[in-house]
Amino acid sequence: MIILGLILLVIGFVAGTSILWTIGIILLVIGVILALLGATGRAVGGRRHWF
Repeated sequence: MIILGLILLVIGFVAGTSILWTIGIILLVIGVILALLGATGRAVGGRRHWF
């Protein structure tokens, strides 16, 4: 999710499309939150690991 957010940020920046920029920021933030929760050992969505 973090990588997808970064890709959308870059595409939105290059193309000048604000909706891609906004979606990229949202996905990036959600990805970082899920990664931090997973790193602390908390179960996210009922699962400890997302493979």
